Amino acid sequence: MKVIDTDINDVKIIEPSVFGDERGFFMESFNQKKFEEAIGYDVNFVQDNHSKSQLGVLRGLHYQLAPFAQGKLVRCTLGKVFDVAVDIRKSSSTFGQWVGVVLSEENKKQLWIPEGFAHGFLTLSETAEFLYKTTNYWDKDSERSIKWNDSELNINWPECSTDFILSDKDATAINFTNAEFFS
Repeated sequence: MKVIDTDINDVKIIEPSVFGDERGFFMESFNQKKFEEAIGYDVNFVQDNHSKSQLGVLRGLHYQLAPFAQGKLVRCTLGKVFDVAVDIRKSSSTFGQWVGVVLSEENKKQLWIPEGFAHGFLTLSETAEFLYKTTNYWDKDSERSIKWNDSELNINWPECSTDFILSDKDATAINFTNAEFFS
C-alpha cells in the first residue's frame, strides 16, 4: 500500500498493491493495521455504503455535524468518478480549500477524508459504483449539504458529456458562507 499526500495534509490518497496476471488481479482493499499506520491514528469504521450512479450524477457536497461527523474511506469499483473533499474546519490552515482526485476501477485508488470535511463526487463514466466506509452512522438530523458549485469554493469540476444530475437536496444546498462548520 502506498500513501500519497494531497495539498490538504489530512486527506490522503491510498494506492493498494495490486497483483495481476492473465487470470485477473488480487488486492487487499483494506487492512486496519496498515491503514492506521498510514494515517497516524486509530480509526473505527462502523458502516459500509455502496452507491451506483449514471453519467453526470453529482452527489454532494455532504457532511454530518458532531456528534455524528463521519470520516470516509472512499473508492470507485466500477467506472470512474471525480471525488472532492472540502476542508470545513474553521481552525484549519486549509479551511475552505478542496482536493479533487479521479477514482476508478482502473487506478483502484482510495481517498481518506477525515471528519471535518464536506465530500462529493461526479460520475464520469456511463455508470459508476462507489463504495465507502464511514466512522459514524448516518444521522438525518445531522446531515448537511453545501452547494457543489459555490463560487467561494471554486471547485474545478471536470467537463462531462451531459448535464449534471442532482438530487433535490443537492440542488437546494446552501452556500459555503452559510454552512455550519467544525471548530
